[in-house]
Amino acid sequence: MQGRPVPLLELAEVTAGYGQRPVLHSVDLHVDEGEIVSILGANGAGKTTTLRAISGSISRAGRLVFLGQSLLGRHPSDAARMGIAHVPEGRGTMGQLTVWENLQLGAYVRRDREVGVDVERVFGYFPVLQERRKQYAGTLSGGEQQMLAIARALMARPRLLLLDEPSLGLAPMIAQSIFDIISTINRDLGTAVLLVEQNAVAALDISSRAYVLEAGRVAVEGSSIDLKAHDGVRRSYLGY
Repeated sequence: MQGRPVPLLELAEVTAGYGQRPVLHSVDLHVDEGEIVSILGANGAGKTTTLRAISGSISRAGRLVFLGQSLLGRHPSDAARMGIAHVPEGRGTMGQLTVWENLQLGAYVRRDREVGVDVERVFGYFPVLQERRKQYAGTLSGGEQQMLAIARALMARPRLLLLDEPSLGLAPMIAQSIFDIISTINRDLGTAVLLVEQNAVAALDISSRAYVLEAGRVAVEGSSIDLKAHDGVRRSYLGY
């Protein structure tokens, strides 16, 4: 009998933190190829720390494997070259560069000559960025900056997209358009997504599975359908 396919990303017994302050405690999770997985939890639960542990921007220990290769001891630039794109909370676009220049910067790990093809692709997902291509990123609206951050990450042709609070500070209609675009990208390109999001309802709507973190540990995990019906998750995160 065949077992479950080898996951694209696997974390097992992962601990991570800042200096001498541990935040994650023996976290296990996985993301399969082409899957959208959400991480839910209250502020301070360890959601952002989990993404940082994967991309290599903080100290971590345990088993972190991506495409069969260990992520331990690797720099964030190594993770990017391996196929992991991290869009941090706060977007992280280069405000003093134009939209076009930000997109070119997103392709810095590429060695092929098809960058122009991908620029046109992301303009298809985010038409407003084509209209603003000569505009400095720092002058864009919050929603447009979030679109640019995701578009810039896509320029690296990642296998896995780490998204940290993409709806933060956005009006509900703009936030919903961001979630719709994430689903479209996942469907069209097969890009796997690990999504950290305070809007638990929206996150569960677009993901196949989710993990709930509490105090740096996985408290609940399961399919999005099951978590929507879980009494504790409903009361704490879904508001009904």
